Amino acid sequence: MDLVDLNWQSQLQTVGAVLIAAMLGGVVGMERELADRPAGLRTHAILAAAACLLVSLPDALLDYYALEMTPEILRADPIRVVEAVVTGTAFLGAGTIFRDRNRGVEGLTTAASLLLVGAIGISVALKQLLTAALVTILTLLLLRAARWFKTAKH
Repeated sequence: MDLVDLNWQSQLQTVGAVLIAAMLGGVVGMERELADRPAGLRTHAILAAAACLLVSLPDALLDYYALEMTPEILRADPIRVVEAVVTGTAFLGAGTIFRDRNRGVEGLTTAASLLLVGAIGISVALKQLLTAALVTILTLLLLRAARWFKTAKH
């Protein structure tokens, strides 16, 4: 068994996808950073990149073990990978939510944006780049519109 997968093109494509996911997540994170929220650029970028990588790796995993096992034994359920990403994202999101006696509950929007950048990372991994880019833009518009309404309300 080889210790290194020599399919460099496939690996570079995966790294490229992770980079795109990190940049899209980072754009959303920058908006959260500018709003002085608990999870900013780094958290959002890393989460989107991790989601993309986790969804991209099962193909390599299946290829790796397909050499040793018969196809009848080797099974894959891609939905489980997505579920794992969502579970990890929910854990991070929960950490951004807190209750302040004077200000009420805070961090819900940041938790929701973390969930969305996880989905953006998944979209990039599935080569849905237009979807990922447009959802990133939509997310920024929603976050900015919410801030505008909040400012106009006060």
